[in-house]
Amino acid sequence: MQGLPFQLSQPQTNDWIHHLLPVLQRALAALGMAPERDASRVATSPLALEGAPDVAMDGTERRRPRPIDAAQQQEQYSGKKKTHTDKNILLVNEHTDKVVYLGPTVAGKKHDKKAADEGQIAYPPNATLDKDTGFPGDEPAGVLTQQPKKTARPGVERGGQVPQSSHLQRPRGRRKRDCRGETVSHCQRCLPSDHRGHR
Repeated sequence: MQGLPFQLSQPQTNDWIHHLLPVLQRALAALGMAPERDASRVATSPLALEGAPDVAMDGTERRRPRPIDAAQQQEQYSGKKKTHTDKNILLVNEHTDKVVYLGPTVAGKKHDKKAADEGQIAYPPNATLDKDTGFPGDEPAGVLTQQPKKTARPGVERGGQVPQSSHLQRPRGRRKRDCRGETVSHCQRCLPSDHRGHR
């Protein structure tokens, strides 16, 4: 995909990535934009402290070729994505939208919380941490955590049923063929109860 806009073949794209990636990494570091790779330095990272120490955590997965080895296939298989993936934990500054921390690459099978626990991230004092349902029970000391609750879509009840408005509910009449020769407008069984007898 990276080579298609430039009409490069896959081998050419691979070669250029290896040449240009170190240049990109040095440029990001020189500009102070490179995310921390050492979790113990997140607490003092200028990227984390910019604006206020308010960060959001999430696990991100990307597809990878299916491993040949059966054991590695099982390790790399992500039940969430239904394919073989690699995973990283990200911390993003909620004020600047900059990536503060990029965790080590782990197998797609590993749960988000376990990957975060292994990273042992050091948060700035009085930080707030937004997290999704992939991090249950993750409560770092000295950090105010927030986890949005899952809510049903507006107008949808539990079980996926859409409630009917009272003015839309009407008695179900019989079809014309069930009215024994009468027209639908004159069939007593097809009229609401409050209209019966008022023909």
